[in-house]
Amino acid sequence: MISLIKIVEDTTVDGPGFRTTVYAAGCPNACPGCQNPQTWRKEAGRMTPVEDILEVIRADEFADVTFSGGDPMYQPEGFARLARLVKEETHKNIWCYTGYTYERLLQNAAQRELLNWIDVLVDGPYIEAERDPDLLFRGSRNQRLIDVQASLRSGMVTLYQGNGF
Repeated sequence: MISLIKIVEDTTVDGPGFRTTVYAAGCPNACPGCQNPQTWRKEAGRMTPVEDILEVIRADEFADVTFSGGDPMYQPEGFARLARLVKEETHKNIWCYTGYTYERLLQNAAQRELLNWIDVLVDGPYIEAERDPDLLFRGSRNQRLIDVQASLRSGMVTLYQGNGF
Protein backbone atom coordinates (compact mmCIF):
# COMPACT_ATOMS: atom_id res chain seq x y z
CA MET A 1 0.00 0.00 0.00
CA ILE A 2 1.07 3.51 -0.79
CA SER A 3 -0.40 6.71 0.62
CA LEU A 4 -1.21 8.38 -2.69
CA ILE A 5 -2.11 11.99 -3.45
CA LYS A 6 -2.79 11.48 -7.18
CA ILE A 7 -1.55 10.07 -10.46
CA VAL A 8 -1.05 12.39 -13.43
CA GLU A 9 -0.91 10.76 -16.84
CA ASP A 10 0.95 11.99 -19.93
CA THR A 11 2.83 14.79 -18.18
CA THR A 12 6.01 16.18 -19.75
CA VAL A 13 7.42 18.19 -16.82
CA ASP A 14 8.68 15.37 -14.56
CA GLY A 15 11.32 13.90 -16.87
CA PRO A 16 11.87 13.46 -20.59
CA GLY A 17 9.01 12.37 -22.83
CA PHE A 18 5.52 11.45 -21.71
CA ARG A 19 5.36 10.20 -18.14
CA THR A 20 2.88 8.82 -15.64
CA THR A 21 3.68 10.64 -12.39
CA VAL A 22 2.76 9.05 -9.07
CA TYR A 23 2.48 11.66 -6.29
CA ALA A 24 3.23 10.26 -2.84
CA ALA A 25 1.76 11.65 0.35
CA GLY A 26 4.16 12.51 3.13
CA CYS A 27 7.36 14.51 3.22
CA PRO A 28 9.40 15.24 6.34
CA ASN A 29 11.57 17.84 4.56
CA ALA A 30 8.91 20.62 4.31
CA CYS A 31 11.14 22.78 2.09
CA PRO A 32 10.22 26.48 2.21
CA GLY A 33 8.78 27.44 -1.18
CA CYS A 34 7.82 23.85 -2.08
CA GLN A 35 5.34 23.72 -4.95
CA ASN A 36 3.42 20.82 -3.35
CA PRO A 37 2.99 21.61 0.38
CA GLN A 38 -0.41 19.88 0.31
CA THR A 39 1.52 16.59 -0.02
CA TRP A 40 3.56 16.92 3.18
CA ARG A 41 1.17 15.04 5.47
CA LYS A 42 1.03 11.31 4.84
CA GLU A 43 -2.58 11.39 6.05
CA ALA A 44 -3.44 13.71 3.14
CA GLY A 45 -3.19 10.73 0.80
CA ARG A 46 -5.44 7.76 0.15
CA MET A 47 -4.03 4.33 0.98
CA THR A 48 -3.86 2.63 -2.43
CA PRO A 49 -2.82 -0.91 -3.33
CA VAL A 50 0.38 -1.07 -5.39
CA GLU A 51 -1.49 -3.20 -7.95
CA ASP A 52 -4.03 -0.40 -8.56
CA ILE A 53 -1.23 2.07 -9.28
CA LEU A 54 0.49 -0.47 -11.51
CA GLU A 55 -2.72 -0.83 -13.56
CA VAL A 56 -2.67 2.88 -14.39
CA ILE A 57 1.02 2.69 -15.35
CA ARG A 58 0.47 -0.40 -17.50
CA ALA A 59 -2.46 1.23 -19.33
CA ASP A 60 -0.23 3.76 -21.10
CA GLU A 61 2.32 1.75 -23.03
CA PHE A 62 4.14 4.87 -24.28
CA ALA A 63 4.63 6.78 -20.99
CA ASP A 64 7.56 6.24 -18.68
CA VAL A 65 7.17 6.70 -14.91
CA THR A 66 8.05 9.35 -12.34
CA PHE A 67 7.69 9.10 -8.56
CA SER A 68 7.17 12.50 -6.94
CA GLY A 69 5.29 13.93 -4.04
CA GLY A 70 5.61 14.53 -1.17
CA ASP A 71 8.61 12.28 -1.09
CA PRO A 72 8.47 8.68 -2.37
CA MET A 73 11.53 7.89 -0.22
CA TYR A 74 9.30 8.50 2.82
CA GLN A 75 7.41 5.34 1.77
CA PRO A 76 10.32 3.29 0.42
CA GLU A 77 8.84 -0.18 0.90
CA GLY A 78 5.69 0.47 -1.12
CA PHE A 79 7.53 2.37 -3.84
CA ALA A 80 10.26 -0.29 -4.06
CA ARG A 81 7.58 -2.91 -4.63
CA LEU A 82 5.89 -0.74 -7.26
CA ALA A 83 9.19 0.05 -9.00
CA ARG A 84 10.20 -3.62 -9.08
CA LEU A 85 6.87 -4.57 -10.67
CA VAL A 86 7.10 -1.72 -13.19
CA LYS A 87 10.57 -2.88 -14.24
CA GLU A 88 9.68 -6.58 -14.34
CA GLU A 89 6.39 -6.15 -16.21
CA THR A 90 6.89 -3.09 -18.41
CA HIS A 91 10.63 -2.25 -18.46
CA LYS A 92 9.71 1.44 -18.29
CA ASN A 93 12.21 4.12 -17.32
CA ILE A 94 11.67 5.38 -13.73
CA TRP A 95 12.62 8.80 -12.38
CA CYS A 96 12.26 9.67 -8.68
CA TYR A 97 12.22 13.05 -6.94
CA THR A 98 13.39 13.23 -3.33
CA GLY A 99 14.40 15.87 -0.81
CA TYR A 100 17.07 13.52 0.53
CA THR A 101 20.55 13.35 -0.96
CA TYR A 102 21.69 10.22 -2.76
CA GLU A 103 24.43 9.73 -0.17
CA ARG A 104 21.86 9.83 2.67
CA LEU A 105 19.60 7.31 0.88
CA LEU A 106 22.44 4.79 0.66
CA GLN A 107 22.54 4.68 4.48
CA ASN A 108 18.96 3.40 4.83
CA ALA A 109 18.31 -0.21 3.75
CA ALA A 110 14.71 0.36 2.59
CA GLN A 111 15.57 3.50 0.64
CA ARG A 112 18.65 1.78 -0.80
CA GLU A 113 16.38 -1.03 -2.03
CA LEU A 114 14.19 1.49 -3.87
CA LEU A 115 17.31 2.94 -5.54
CA ASN A 116 17.96 -0.49 -7.09
CA TRP A 117 14.93 0.06 -9.35
CA ILE A 118 15.34 3.78 -10.16
CA ASP A 119 16.97 5.04 -13.37
CA VAL A 120 17.30 8.74 -12.55
CA LEU A 121 17.12 10.36 -9.12
CA VAL A 122 16.49 14.08 -8.70
CA ASP A 123 17.97 14.54 -5.24
CA GLY A 124 18.27 17.22 -2.60
CA PRO A 125 15.90 19.61 -0.91
CA TYR A 126 14.37 22.48 -2.82
CA ILE A 127 16.25 25.63 -1.73
CA GLU A 128 14.33 28.77 -2.56
CA ALA A 129 17.50 30.93 -2.65
CA GLU A 130 18.89 28.62 -5.36
CA ARG A 131 15.72 28.59 -7.46
CA ASP A 132 16.43 28.63 -11.18
CA PRO A 133 13.45 28.52 -13.58
CA ASP A 134 15.81 27.70 -16.47
CA LEU A 135 16.81 24.31 -15.04
CA LEU A 136 15.23 21.30 -16.67
CA PHE A 137 13.41 18.86 -14.37
CA ARG A 138 14.54 20.45 -11.10
CA GLY A 139 13.75 23.57 -9.13
CA SER A 140 16.99 24.68 -7.49
CA ARG A 141 20.66 24.56 -8.46
CA ASN A 142 21.64 22.26 -5.56
CA GLN A 143 19.47 19.45 -6.93
CA ARG A 144 21.19 16.84 -9.08
CA LEU A 145 20.02 14.52 -11.85
CA ILE A 146 21.76 11.27 -10.93
CA ASP A 147 22.15 8.19 -13.12
CA VAL A 148 21.37 5.79 -10.29
CA GLN A 149 22.38 2.52 -11.91
CA ALA A 150 25.75 3.90 -13.08
CA SER A 151 26.28 5.38 -9.60
CA LEU A 152 25.52 2.09 -7.87
CA ARG A 153 27.90 0.22 -10.20
CA SER A 154 30.79 2.67 -9.80
CA GLY A 155 30.32 3.48 -6.12
CA MET A 156 30.36 7.21 -6.86
CA VAL A 157 27.76 9.71 -8.03
CA THR A 158 27.38 9.74 -11.81
CA LEU A 159 25.30 12.59 -13.16
CA TYR A 160 22.66 11.84 -15.77
CA GLN A 161 23.78 12.97 -19.22
CA GLY A 162 20.52 13.15 -21.15
CA ASN A 163 19.72 15.48 -24.02
CA GLY A 164 21.98 18.39 -23.12
CA PHE A 165 20.98 18.90 -19.49
